[in-house]
Amino acid sequence: MTVHDEVAPAGRSTETDPRAGGEAATMSLESTPQPSTPIKARGERKHSKNAEFAFRSLATAAGATIVAAIALIALFLLIRAVPSVAANKANFFASTEFNVRDANNLRFGIRDLFAVTVLSSLMALVIAVPLGVGIALFLTQYAPKALARPFAILVDLLAAVPSIVFGLWGILVLAEKLSPVEQFLNDNLGWFFLFDTGNVSVTGGGTIFTAGIVLAVMILPIITSVSREVFNLTPRAHIEAAQALGATKWEVVRMTVLPYGRSGVIAGSMLGLGRALGETIAVLIVLHTAAKAGHWSLFDGGYTFASKIASAASEFSQALPTGAYIAAGFVLFALTFVVNALARVAAGGKVNG
Repeated sequence: MTVHDEVAPAGRSTETDPRAGGEAATMSLESTPQPSTPIKARGERKHSKNAEFAFRSLATAAGATIVAAIALIALFLLIRAVPSVAANKANFFASTEFNVRDANNLRFGIRDLFAVTVLSSLMALVIAVPLGVGIALFLTQYAPKALARPFAILVDLLAAVPSIVFGLWGILVLAEKLSPVEQFLNDNLGWFFLFDTGNVSVTGGGTIFTAGIVLAVMILPIITSVSREVFNLTPRAHIEAAQALGATKWEVVRMTVLPYGRSGVIAGSMLGLGRALGETIAVLIVLHTAAKAGHWSLFDGGYTFASKIASAASEFSQALPTGAYIAAGFVLFALTFVVNALARVAAGGKVNG
């Protein structure tokens, strides 16, 4: 008997019968679990894809709704305004008249409305932006945390004050207090068209100067809130790097906080400007006592686009006269749209730069 014959029965042989080896291999492959995709997993993926499609469709529909609403508003205004503009016997852009009592003799223009709207809104922006940015910097960089939060809430609460309250405050309190200031500016800077004669002589009457200050107070919470949120997002590493270089507090603000928050300040300012352009009741109350405009002076009175439309809302009974006011509303709509578009471009340019 050979060694091989002795070892083989004991099961320690290194050689196996090819036939037996094939059967063992087959049994081994059959007994090993094969990788496969469970039916449950496939169902979950299908459900996930359906949910993704549904969410994407809803999000797209929501975005399209806004675009469609804006387009429909513009279309409505155009359809209602075109017949009145076609029947207008005065220059729509250059005339200072706005006489639409006689539907057969419409004479209206938007020059004065445009001047009062732009002057009051820009004056509000010139006052509110520095104040808003200053308050935001104080709350985020200088004020103790125990003071910053309640002070921020107090500023935000200004946005909850009704417009009519601001209007009454402006005409009954502020107008009288500002009268000596207006007279001083008129006496000393009357050579400049913004401080020309206007209606300074109207005792206790509201002017664009007064309306601008009222609007500044009204848009201050918007600018402050947006600026504060953006300044709070300044990367801590940027601030610490400036401090490591020995920068003072003001230098840290100037080199890191302000550049980082520039786009946010622009966005907040444009939101405030949009509010000022469309403000109605407060401006109507302040300016109605001095309903005269004409030469781009802060001491004029008159109407803005919004206050003019609101003042005649009870007379919207005939199509053509009503269309004259709708035409003015369309100009305000376009003006606001253009301002916000330019602001978006400016903010984007600052970020990319």
